[in-house]
Amino acid sequence: MDNPPYQSRPHSGPKPPSLVQRLSEEFEGSRIPEGFMAVSGDLASTLAAPHIPRGGHTAPSQELPTAEQIALDNEAKRTPSSDEQTIAAEPVESIGTEKERRPLQHTKSFDNGYHFPPKYPKGEATKQALASFWKFFITPMGFFWTIYSLNIVAWGGMLFLLLCNAAPAMCYPTCDDIDSPRRKWVEWDSQILTALFCVTAFGLAPWRFRDWYYLLKYRIMRDFDGLRKLAGIHRSWFRLKGSEELAVDVGPENIPEWVPREVIPTPEKNIPNAPLTGTRAPATAVWKLDFVIWSMVLNTFAQCGLCGVMWGMNRFDRPSWVTGFLVAVACIIAMVGGYVMFLEGKKVKSIEGVPCNDRDLEKLARDKELGIPHWNNIKDKKPKEKKVKDVEKV
Repeated sequence: MDNPPYQSRPHSGPKPPSLVQRLSEEFEGSRIPEGFMAVSGDLASTLAAPHIPRGGHTAPSQELPTAEQIALDNEAKRTPSSDEQTIAAEPVESIGTEKERRPLQHTKSFDNGYHFPPKYPKGEATKQALASFWKFFITPMGFFWTIYSLNIVAWGGMLFLLLCNAAPAMCYPTCDDIDSPRRKWVEWDSQILTALFCVTAFGLAPWRFRDWYYLLKYRIMRDFDGLRKLAGIHRSWFRLKGSEELAVDVGPENIPEWVPREVIPTPEKNIPNAPLTGTRAPATAVWKLDFVIWSMVLNTFAQCGLCGVMWGMNRFDRPSWVTGFLVAVACIIAMVGGYVMFLEGKKVKSIEGVPCNDRDLEKLARDKELGIPHWNNIKDKKPKEKKVKDVEKV
């Protein structure tokens, strides 16, 4: 035979995934681009600051005296100034050594040396907030959300004023006449707001229905991997049962083989970062995750109904109560869902800590030298007396 025998091609390894496969895998584990209410709740519970490397205490020879020691030495012979009184620990009546020292324990750093960011004066805090907002505004998403929010506020405010009859000049011939300028502007405002609400309700629908699928997979099919997927997606505020018992050094870059897989999200890289305070937040009730996901899905469904009524019927035949009902339902459930995310995110950050930036560290060190202790909590405020008494009872 003239033709050479057939020879198989050398094995070149597994075929790399296609673009569609890669995009599908990234979408399955990607964090949802949250809606207006949800993103507001998440931002409100987050103090933006770069990550601080976690280390131990400084060397004993270079270690400065603790804020507690300084305060105890100075409280009997120094009267704080008006500026310092806002952040300094309040002296306690000397009823006993234990009661005198107990409130100042809240100013000490954690065992690993971590301290929550300090509280700044209102003027300085305002400057920092404006600088952070400007950095956010000049980004493409920051510019989009700013313009979007301003439109919501402007058109929503105008609609509110029209409904309150704040413009009597538009009531011609009467305020309720269907052809009066007031009724026409109410219609135009409602149409614009309906279109604006579609941006988040429909633009985020793929991520919302993906989360809904994982939730139903867990609830109906009893597939725990669905809950683990959701725990990775909502890692900023949701914690799986049993995760509070993990070692404090377990994180995305350190997952030992002995760690039970049912207490960490999937994919494993989405496990929450190691807690800065050395204490992990307790497990989050699963019903709260149910509530958030269902609220976002119902928001999309309510928007579908609103669009059908607003764009499928004219203003002469459309029942006014239907429009008001659907708008109220869509807004309320989105706000409540975002508020739950805000509360849970704030709870996690108050327990696990918030990263400090260089400015925070400089202020803590400077105030430490001046004898100005800071309360070591997320608000930098004195704990409520009720909580202190509960600790004393224990």
